[in-house]
Amino acid sequence: MSALDDRLLNAHAAGDIPALAVLYEQAADAQTDGDAAAFFLTHAYVHALEAGLPAADRLRQRLIDMGREVPQA
Repeated sequence: MSALDDRLLNAHAAGDIPALAVLYEQAADAQTDGDAAAFFLTHAYVHALEAGLPAADRLRQRLIDMGREVPQA
């Protein structure tokens, strides 16, 4: 298990939603597979929304750029 995995598990156990947003984005950035990156980035986005973080807009844009989210009309 990697240090990032440990930090994710600890953040989940602590209910630290803002940390989860950051850590899941780090996990997405570490991926070489687009599907895996999108999976982690989606989690980062959802946690950022839940925590009311300003990063949510940037994370959503990353998903749009990946073709995983649809821009608003």
